[in-house]
Amino acid sequence: VKLGIATPVVTNVAGAPLEWEKDAGIEDIGRVAEVADRLGYHHMTCSEHIGMPSTESGRRGARYWDPLATFGYVAGRTKRIRFATMTLVLGYHHPLAIVKRYGTLDHVSAGRVILGVGVGSLKDEFDLLGAPFDDRGARGDDALKALRSALPSNEPAYQGEFYSFGGLTVDPCAVQPHMPIWVGGRTRRSLRRAVTLADGWCPYYVSIQTAADWLARFELPPDFEVVMPAEQPLDPAGNPEATQDTLRELADGGTTMLSARFVHHSLEHYLEQLHALIELHRETFGADARTQ
Repeated sequence: VKLGIATPVVTNVAGAPLEWEKDAGIEDIGRVAEVADRLGYHHMTCSEHIGMPSTESGRRGARYWDPLATFGYVAGRTKRIRFATMTLVLGYHHPLAIVKRYGTLDHVSAGRVILGVGVGSLKDEFDLLGAPFDDRGARGDDALKALRSALPSNEPAYQGEFYSFGGLTVDPCAVQPHMPIWVGGRTRRSLRRAVTLADGWCPYYVSIQTAADWLARFELPPDFEVVMPAEQPLDPAGNPEATQDTLRELADGGTTMLSARFVHHSLEHYLEQLHALIELHRETFGADARTQ
């Protein structure tokens, strides 16, 4: 199980950020990124919501830093850690807007972008942006195909059901010849979409056992990533035994990568937990957190 982090500060979980996170800023995020990069974490995440409906903020949280601006800053303070959007809502963007913006970020970061995407579920947010909601699944599938075609090309061309383009230049585009695309979601349909159209699956609100049951129904492509959060925040410094149990449970259930959340009460405590999880990972798997 490779290790990533669900970046603190950028999202408040269930509408209740920890006290230190309420006033934290980009310098704090930069310190987290630098330490995670130095320790060997694979990726850090940042989610997207334009405007969270008030009816949902109690469950999903209200704070969402923009991933493009956030990652553009921390790219300049890091060397190896990758930047995973968890997730961009496909229906909020034309595919070529994603290609240009995140292709530019791929240049800024020297090829470290992972494009996490989903079809979305908040009708109020779709309505706010004037985006079609009812056929978002079919549109999302077409957008994924368009992205795969266009991301590595300065002169992209694609003909699909909802998106068609050609005869134009998008410069810069992605540095990576095959930018990883992960599909997020909380349904078996999202896993099917990931298996058929992407490189990985990053579910949310799906238990480890449910994910394992769903994964058993599919023949996964080679090198397919299953990127899970732990069901509860990890406390590797305070409760290493329970943390090791969670790591083993994730590995046994088919998880290839963890986006870790931690028990923490300050920035320094968070950084301590980053160190502790790396040590536990080595003890448990005897492997590099970035590659295995």
